[in-house]
Amino acid sequence: MSTTFDVKFWKIEKRERATKTNYRVAWLVNGRKFTELFVTEPLADSFRSDLVAAARRGEAFDCDQGLPVSMIRAENAMSWFAFAVKYIDMKWPRAAAKSRAGNADALATITPMMFSTDRGNPDARILRRALTGWAFNTKNRDAVQPLEIERALKWMASNTLPVARLEDVAMLRQALDMLSKKLDGKQAAAKTVTRKRAVLYNALDYAVELKALSANNLHEVKWTAPKTVRAIDKRVVINKSQAKRLLNGVAAQWVEDQPRRSSGPRLKAFFAVMYYAALRPEEAAMLSKPDLQLPEQGWGELLLSRTAPTAGASWTDSGERRDRRQLKQRAEKEVRLVPSPPQLTQILHEHLKEFGTAADGRLFRNLTGGDLAESTIARVWGKARRIALTEEEYASALARRPYDLRHACVSTWLAAGVPSTQCAEWAGHSVGVLHQIYAKVIAGLEDAAHERIEKALSDDEDE
Repeated sequence: MSTTFDVKFWKIEKRERATKTNYRVAWLVNGRKFTELFVTEPLADSFRSDLVAAARRGEAFDCDQGLPVSMIRAENAMSWFAFAVKYIDMKWPRAAAKSRAGNADALATITPMMFSTDRGNPDARILRRALTGWAFNTKNRDAVQPLEIERALKWMASNTLPVARLEDVAMLRQALDMLSKKLDGKQAAAKTVTRKRAVLYNALDYAVELKALSANNLHEVKWTAPKTVRAIDKRVVINKSQAKRLLNGVAAQWVEDQPRRSSGPRLKAFFAVMYYAALRPEEAAMLSKPDLQLPEQGWGELLLSRTAPTAGASWTDSGERRDRRQLKQRAEKEVRLVPSPPQLTQILHEHLKEFGTAADGRLFRNLTGGDLAESTIARVWGKARRIALTEEEYASALARRPYDLRHACVSTWLAAGVPSTQCAEWAGHSVGVLHQIYAKVIAGLEDAAHERIEKALSDDEDE
């Protein structure tokens, strides 16, 4: 919004016509003329008086609409609840399922501070359910609601402050403080706070676009966010011997006399593509036979183009728990090539021979052919750690999450001397992100780099 204090007024002009008489208010804003017609002189005089009073208060006028900022704000007054619903609907069509859930979570966290009263307010847990399950879920909003949810939504629709209150820096500070806490009042993880703050900032920008706010003042709040730790903990990274033990621990989980009805053996290759090719779990879940470019033995390639993160059925367009979509931060149908070392090539061939594929070509699925559940992956991995690791290793942070297999793979690539640009391309993120996450690993390679440089310089001197 472009504003100015350069405002001038004319007297009210009476305009007589054959059929009626109008009264025109005219004024200049930054040299541009604006006019309004009224059917009676008192109405015209009242409007002009409001304009003059705003100018005398030192209020800025909008250069495009010619009105005081307060008058525009009043015309565009919108409650926080109405605005938040509008923002969710605006973001929904193009947002990933996890982003939809994240947007709802962030706005639901802020909403209680925007209540205009606590008289008659429902229980906090019911309010939270009403927001995340219906109000801030475009897909479910018109679904049948329990009576308590219906009452909570009606109460919030009538009892939230105008979104314009978030121009106040003190209100914004309160919002950030709420975003930094979990539902139990404890400090939220730094990554969670950063994500929620980004949602708030984007929402405020949208409010400015709707002219419900005159400016997004979030950057003016002197507020320190929790520190985000991006670098991996080197203690979680396994070596190749431990990796083999863990993969064997996965394969060893079978039901006596019913090995084909066991999840363990079916998931050995799932964890292997994470360790040997740095696939994310949601990428491994969508790996299909056409994605494999494998010789009988030796080096092959994986051609990745799809991912399926778990978000929950209520947030996906399909109604499935996994949200099938393109690769993270990639265009639709864009392909990422990842090398398959001989060890992985062999494991994948063994998997195809023993278990085949699902009807749609996916390598990994549950016992009925459906999508893998995160609970199954976690359960099998937890048993593998118990089987394969020593008591000391099991009690440590070593490979505690399946995702740590991806970290181990990238660390192995870097330790082998693969350039960071190539590692970033194979892993599917930027070089900058790779340097942040694997900074300690890269730093640990300095001695080897020094030796190579020293050898190169020594060779030059010998010549």
